[in-house]
Amino acid sequence: MTDVLTTTEGAVLRIRLNRPKAIHALNTGMCVAMLDALAAAERDPAIEAVLIDHAEGRGFCAGGDIRMIAESGAGDGSAAREFFRVEYQLNHRLFTYAKPIVAFMDGITMGGGVGISQPARYRVATENTKFAMPETGIGLFPDVGGGWYLSRLPGRIGQYIALTGYRLDGAECLALGLATHFVPATALDTIKAAVAATPQAVATILDDANARAPDAAILSHRVEIDRLFASDRLEDVLTALAADPGEWAAAQLATLGTKSPQAMKVSLRLLAEGAAMADFADEMRQEYAVAARLAQRHDFIEGVRALIVDKDNAPRWNPATPEGVSDATIDAIFAPLPAHEAWTPA
Repeated sequence: MTDVLTTTEGAVLRIRLNRPKAIHALNTGMCVAMLDALAAAERDPAIEAVLIDHAEGRGFCAGGDIRMIAESGAGDGSAAREFFRVEYQLNHRLFTYAKPIVAFMDGITMGGGVGISQPARYRVATENTKFAMPETGIGLFPDVGGGWYLSRLPGRIGQYIALTGYRLDGAECLALGLATHFVPATALDTIKAAVAATPQAVATILDDANARAPDAAILSHRVEIDRLFASDRLEDVLTALAADPGEWAAAQLATLGTKSPQAMKVSLRLLAEGAAMADFADEMRQEYAVAARLAQRHDFIEGVRALIVDKDNAPRWNPATPEGVSDATIDAIFAPLPAHEAWTPA
């Protein structure tokens, strides 16, 4: 079975993820196939737009091939680095693509699924959307451009999402600008057919299909998020949460207690620097250096063991506390790679 289906429908390139048993999690071959299809479509004057969705199953894209990355990371890391290199080239290609792209974030949209939907000009959420960057729970960080996208959300919401892995629904995605449109899932086939028939009218088609979204629950905690997650220093965030008498703060503190301290510190640093990045390629270059290193560090390999392989949900982080993760360690993780190893666009 082909993991990516690429077809031309009228003047539209259709890219459909087709790995349903893995909720369409991306592997290296899928990223290569998408890059090749995008390159061909960009050169073809007959193609006016691109649609990205999934062929079947309960989610758009659950992330990347985490098990493979961890197995590689436990060895020489070469396959993990190759995956990140190609995946980030795909993220960048989508971000800089000349023709309009519509991504349909129906169902689970996490990790790598965020990376192939957020660069699209049009991002369609539904009542089924479950959007998250849960990487700190496996010792990783919100990559695929997370340092760019999350750092540009209102207030400290991006930092909150990066640290906790909070799952947003479709209405929340719309309210935060992570989605451009909110439509009923039952309307998707009709919308896709209309865009394929008249791609030059894609904006009007999506606007006409827009439904009234429910209230965005996350905004009811906006004041608390901005206050309690105000610092770029993890210890300050934990202190603020511990000092707050409310149930919501206690729940967030408990959540952070399950995450990798190293990964949380990396995530805060990533967003702090990502907010100042002037070019998306610079963001991806930095994320690649960080990913290449974290893939071979203890917390990622242990996180995958605990949550994905053995499923005991009891990762043994090392260091086990935020205080144990030194500034020098974070500096080393973020250091630029030598020129011959550094990430470059496709």
